[in-house]
Amino acid sequence: MKFIVSSGTLFKNLQNIVGIIGSNNVLPILEDFKFDINKGGITISATDLETFMKVSMDPTDVDGKGSICIPAKVLMEYLKNLPEQPITFDIGDDYGIVITSSSGKSKIVGEDIKSFPPEPSSDNLESFNMPAAELSDAIAKTLVAVSQDEMRPAMSGVLFELGKDSMTTVSTDAHRLIRCIKSGFEIPKKASFIVPKKSLTQLKNTLHNAAEVTISFDDNILIVEGQKLLMISRLIDAKFPDYKVVIPADNPFQLKVSKDEFLSCLRRVSVFANKTTNQVELRIKGSGLELKSNDMDFSYHGDEKMNCEYDGDDMNIAFNSKLMVEMIPLIDDEEILIELSQPSRAGIMKPSEKKDNEDLLMLIMPLMLNN
Repeated sequence: MKFIVSSGTLFKNLQNIVGIIGSNNVLPILEDFKFDINKGGITISATDLETFMKVSMDPTDVDGKGSICIPAKVLMEYLKNLPEQPITFDIGDDYGIVITSSSGKSKIVGEDIKSFPPEPSSDNLESFNMPAAELSDAIAKTLVAVSQDEMRPAMSGVLFELGKDSMTTVSTDAHRLIRCIKSGFEIPKKASFIVPKKSLTQLKNTLHNAAEVTISFDDNILIVEGQKLLMISRLIDAKFPDYKVVIPADNPFQLKVSKDEFLSCLRRVSVFANKTTNQVELRIKGSGLELKSNDMDFSYHGDEKMNCEYDGDDMNIAFNSKLMVEMIPLIDDEEILIELSQPSRAGIMKPSEKKDNEDLLMLIMPLMLNN
């Protein structure tokens, strides 16, 4: 069995799924890519038992058909250091693989596919279609706030809530919460489920290859299928916190700032903040906003002022600047609206102008002000 492919194209396809392969696999075969080769093309799979990903590509030439598992680490290292060129894979009956490039030949040994885990399946799936770009955007915005706490499995993924014509994605790490609502497409059944962060991170990196995706789900798995890509992920079996009770019903004070200017000021002032709390104080008075930080351990102090639009009582409130700096770039608008009520209550950040078919809300808990 033999096939010829572009080294660069192969490398890019493998990059889309290699993140699924873990470093401490319970089965040695999980360290491999599975190649399925035929005249119609090449399909490459990877799995960690929780997530299964597959990409397809068109080879230049194929002689024969079959399947083989190829060690992922050595193949990725080889391709990373190989200039763009056609390369030939010649696979023998003993699973020996000879890779021929313009500069020479290399040999590795593959494995039988018999021990490679099968693709998960279900007979009770509900499905709907949506633009791949919209799904990618929703994932990118909510992945930021996923919890790293292994003791809270429900918060280690993104909650998907499906309505009649909208999809809501929510994540929280107890210090912040992000909710993104995408609408404008039909969903056959209301449902909610939690998808692991690892699955979504890898999926986000592959969605640029598709215009539209089909999303299928049941109580146990999520399947996302697009042009030449497939992801199947087991769902997290846990109950997501009731995030709606955390979102303030009324934050009457409204602060509007330039996104770029505010982000730049925040980054500069945070340089002088305490590295444990990352606390930056916002002092809002009239049309002026002052950002202050200090680190008493090193006698550091940062202080900058900028213009703003503010409707509310004068207020001093502090936030974790590191969390804010991660969240602000997710807002697709030139201006940010920050809704406040009291220094001890959560602040809400959102775009100044709401986009069509999207509703983005980002909540961040305040810090206790330094005396």
